[in-house]
Amino acid sequence: MSLIQLLKTATVWLSWSGLALCVITLIAFLVKWGQRFRLVGITSFTLVLAASCWGAGVSYIPKMQVEGASYLPVVYDNSGDLVVAQINEEFPNEAIQPSLEQLAGNLHSGGRSSSTVHVRVRRVESAGEGISRPVIVGEVVRDFRQKITLPVENSEVVQELGQKITLPVEDLEVAQDIPQETTLPVEDSSDAG
Repeated sequence: MSLIQLLKTATVWLSWSGLALCVITLIAFLVKWGQRFRLVGITSFTLVLAASCWGAGVSYIPKMQVEGASYLPVVYDNSGDLVVAQINEEFPNEAIQPSLEQLAGNLHSGGRSSSTVHVRVRRVESAGEGISRPVIVGEVVRDFRQKITLPVENSEVVQELGQKITLPVEDLEVAQDIPQETTLPVEDSSDAG
């Protein structure tokens, strides 16, 4: 029996038990049984358990599994329209697309400021001694309104937005020109007084 089936079955049984206990509790108050206040607690607890099982059953969403996908560690998420995951050099190229689809499918819209999210996978490559640069190796767009994941090339959502965010590589060349032992003058904040 799966968790969803267990929660549904428990909700039905606890609801009917709570209803039966409610009737017994009402009869206990009319007849003035000594156990009537204990029945109030038992009835309340049974109804709370029924409500909890119902809530857990409604909110439980199993993780999406895509065949051929591997785990992608998320390195950046702006809680809006961009999620970036990183892979290492040994990550197989044939697992990039299924892994992207799995990561995008497991994202949820709650708390996000955008109805679409760009999900990217990057690999960090060496750009010289002591310098590395991120290279985007895959990208999809997750549309929460339509509940679909689209590849970037065929995405109408990207065309509507008219934008594709790229990482600036020009700054790397500027960073190479800065000497390693550069000291910057420090302004004394006590003289500003």
